[in-house]
Amino acid sequence: MSHTTAALVGAIAGFSIFIGLPVARMRGLSKAFQGFLNAVATGVLLFLLWDILSHAVGPVQAALFIALGLIFALGLASGLLVLIYFNARLFSHQQGAPSPRWLSLAIASGLGLHNLSEGLAIGQSAATGAVAFASVLVVGFALHNVTEGFGIAAPMAGADRPPSWAFLGLAGLIGGGPTLLGTLIGLFATSVYLQVLFLAVAAGALLWVINEMFHIGRRLNTPPALAWGLLTGFIVAFGTELLLTYLSL
Repeated sequence: MSHTTAALVGAIAGFSIFIGLPVARMRGLSKAFQGFLNAVATGVLLFLLWDILSHAVGPVQAALFIALGLIFALGLASGLLVLIYFNARLFSHQQGAPSPRWLSLAIASGLGLHNLSEGLAIGQSAATGAVAFASVLVVGFALHNVTEGFGIAAPMAGADRPPSWAFLGLAGLIGGGPTLLGTLIGLFATSVYLQVLFLAVAAGALLWVINEMFHIGRRLNTPPALAWGLLTGFIVAFGTELLLTYLSL
């Protein structure tokens, strides 16, 4: 995969977040529809978490090197804890309940950090020749970034005045732009240590996002609807990787 192609697919993965943002200007979406989309996206994320961890743990197990194990643990902790403390710090300056726009920007900022690690994983995988893995990351991240757009838009969906297109554009750049930046960094910074670190950071960030999406999903779905959505998303993601792996042979 050329650098230009990798940058292009990184941009596609990141800026797919714009697809979900217009929901902020829409009214009347059913709770069941929103809930099922959330559950499908969560299922995709669960598969990606397993897939990323398997690729990150492989070099650690093969090398049996303590330094790689520590790098993996550090990356996993960083991806998870940075997002938690970053969002806590954002909300500590807000008096009372945050406004819909403030909440949306806070969500976009947290997702931007998460998407930076996704881009790092895409760029690193493409640079090391793992084309099938990089491709499934792009497809999977693009799918769930659409639902991240819903997540950013959701606080504004019930606001008195719909947000402007300029505001939605800013929120999309904050949330999705770091995917492209991370892809470019990952393309030119290649080593087994960085590969393990980037994948571990992405996995830690996914843990945070999955937790947030489960919290929302439990409010929007009945247990059977949540289970069907999770199953659908996981199978779609798994089938996509099988197809891409076959095509790359």
